[in-house]
Amino acid sequence: MFDVLGNLNWFGILLGFIALTLLGGVWFAGLFPKAYNRSLGREVGAKAPTSPLFLAGPPLAGLVITLTSAILMAALKIDTYGDALLFGLIVGLGHLTANTVTIAINPNFPRPLLYAAISGSYNIVGSLIVSAILLAI
Repeated sequence: MFDVLGNLNWFGILLGFIALTLLGGVWFAGLFPKAYNRSLGREVGAKAPTSPLFLAGPPLAGLVITLTSAILMAALKIDTYGDALLFGLIVGLGHLTANTVTIAINPNFPRPLLYAAISGSYNIVGSLIVSAILLAI
């Protein structure tokens, strides 16, 4: 069932990864920077850290998410947009967002539900986009 690595569309994985990375930048720095800072207990206008871990970590995690989705979609033989979007919703909501909520409940997050809403919705939208790209390419 999982002997699909040789059949993966690496160009689709690359495009999905790029889309997910760009979405993260737009989501957290463009659409919701003030609310995201509030959720973390930062000043509303605080700038994001520029450490190598902060800059490289999210894209690398996005690559793992995209690759994992590609493997699962190939193993499950997902070949229609309806199934790809359902898969994206299940992964986005059932795994990525649920895990985000669990992490946000940590007492170090001053506004865990706000953090979960912002980051969770990013995970759902991102998973839907990645799944659609992986099917289309």
